[in-house]
Amino acid sequence: MTTPLPPGTVLGFDFGIRRIGVAVGNTITRKAQGLTTITAEGEERRWAAIAELLGEWQPRLLVVGIPVHGDGTAHAMTARAQRFARALAGRFSLPVEAADERYTTQLAQSALDAERAGRRGRARRDELAAQWILQGWFDERGADS
Repeated sequence: MTTPLPPGTVLGFDFGIRRIGVAVGNTITRKAQGLTTITAEGEERRWAAIAELLGEWQPRLLVVGIPVHGDGTAHAMTARAQRFARALAGRFSLPVEAADERYTTQLAQSALDAERAGRRGRARRDELAAQWILQGWFDERGADS
């Protein structure tokens, strides 16, 4: 059984080298929605964009999708996403939880292909992937938490 979460906002992240998808949800409704995609170049600009979102939304918790192969084994991006999660916790003194993000990017891309989003859909893809990461985290916590 998990510890109940106090009411509040949660931000979810789909970490990528070029883009970071961001979603928002709250612990009362347990519903996630895509928020934005951070495309700022340069590490400090990316951190500044994240700081701005944290200031605006005042989350109680952050959730970072951790990519793994279909069988659950780590790959090159696994360690990078884990480092990103640790850096978030260290920079912003907020609790950070990891979430399995298997197939979220592919699912998001399929949804966008159906919408015929084309090239402009890349940023939206990362935002949708973050939404599914966060929604999966809410769903995994179950109704009794």
